[in-house]
Amino acid sequence: RVAIARALINDPAIIMGDEPTGNLDSKNTQIVFDIFRELAQTHGQTIISVTHDDDFAANCDRIIELEDGALVSKVE
Repeated sequence: RVAIARALINDPAIIMGDEPTGNLDSKNTQIVFDIFRELAQTHGQTIISVTHDDDFAANCDRIIELEDGALVSKVE
């Protein structure tokens, strides 16, 4: 949560996260996801996140899957 707060200081239009829920339990993963969802819906910020967490990805608006730098699938 501290990393998210630090990223928001300058009110960016786009927030990028590299494994933002890595090493978090399910409760804290949900908290992070809820924060991202609120930022996107109420503040109009775009969230781009790299994750290996299929549950996290399944709740996102758009999923782009890459393998070895190539597009494997895209779900909107």
